[in-house]
Formats: sequence, C-alpha cells, structure tokens
Amino acid sequence: MTRTHRHPFIPYTPPRLPVEESLKRGKAFHELLDGRRSVRWFSPDPVPVEAIELAVQAANTAPSGAHQQPWRFVATQNPELKQQIREAAEQEERRFYHERDVPDWHAALAHLETDATKEFLTTAPWLVIAFAQKQQNGRKTYYTNESAGIACGFFIAALHHMGLATLTHTPNPMTFLSDLLGRPGERPYILFPVGYPAADCEVPDLRRKPLDEALTLA
Repeated sequence: MTRTHRHPFIPYTPPRLPVEESLKRGKAFHELLDGRRSVRWFSPDPVPVEAIELAVQAANTAPSGAHQQPWRFVATQNPELKQQIREAAEQEERRFYHERDVPDWHAALAHLETDATKEFLTTAPWLVIAFAQKQQNGRKTYYTNESAGIACGFFIAALHHMGLATLTHTPNPMTFLSDLLGRPGERPYILFPVGYPAADCEVPDLRRKPLDEALTLA
C-alpha cells in the first residue's frame, strides 16, 4: 500500500513471533514483574549512574500524547540535597499523618505500617524525581499526566529488570521539589528512591488482584 504523508514516516516491521514464543515471552515477563515489590529499606551500596541512565532511556520509549514526551527525570546522589529533600518531605508527611483529617486514607494505609519517617530518602544511593511538563517551550502539552505515568511505569520496570528496587513516593504537596531542584513551571510527579534492597529488607505480605478481577472479556 502506498500512502501520502505530509510529515516523515518510516516503515515499522517488527518480527512477528510464533504464538508459542509470544506466549512464552509474555509468561516470562509477567513472572519477572510479579517479583517486583516496593521497597522502604535500602542498602547504601552504590549504584552506577549508567543504571539510572538506562532506566530513563527505557522510560523515554513510552508512548505519549502527540509524542511530546512531557517528562523530565532529575537524579541526585548528593547527600546534602537528599537530606534537604528528606526534611521537606517529612514535614509534609507529618502534616498528613498527624494534622490532616483524612481517616479513610489513613485506614487504607494502615496495613502498610507507614509513618512520617522517610529514612529511605537518605539511605538509598539515588533519588530520582519525575517531573510532568505542562508546557514545553511555551506550548501546552496534552495528556500530560497519562504520558508521564506510563513513562514512570517503564522506568520502574527497567529498574526491576536490572535487579534494583524503588518506591513511588508522593508526599502531598510536592512543590518543594520544584524549588530544591530548580524546576520552576514543572510539576513534581513521583519521587523515586533507587538502590538495592537492604539485606534485612521486609515488605508487607500482600496479594495482587487476580486476573478475573482485573480482566473482563466483553
């Protein structure tokens, strides 16, 4: 078929896998991701910057509205900056746990045994902050939240594939991150501590939603 385009297009011909191989890969990928857990106890062991770069490169392959890629990942291993981020995050978390009247949200979190102390923000060797860009070069972006969310999902999957752990930390509000990291006009989306799980790491004993609750064949 010959098509006429007003903009550059290129052929896309990925290999078509046999059904058996396709399903085998799908099962292996599910098993890989099924072993992923959010971690709050990290080892201080160093993680090479190349791992962060590879994870962000994976995030950059995510689909986005109009291919605007409305995200920016800012990574730091600076101890002083990490301490400043922790102090600001814990200040907001104390308000959430001790001042804000949100009993249903507090109850929903109870089984995770979280509190206002966020030691992982200084223990993990890296902090990576994903920012959502509502504008680029003075122009509005579209489907910003959806696009940034998909990119962050790819980022998480890439980290797990490399044997690293993370946590989607979202103190509310997170505007202090824009100030500390010099990103005016960009909205902090997720704060990721990144590193290896601590030797004595524990995670809540959770069960994921079964397939029949996640998928409906209509």
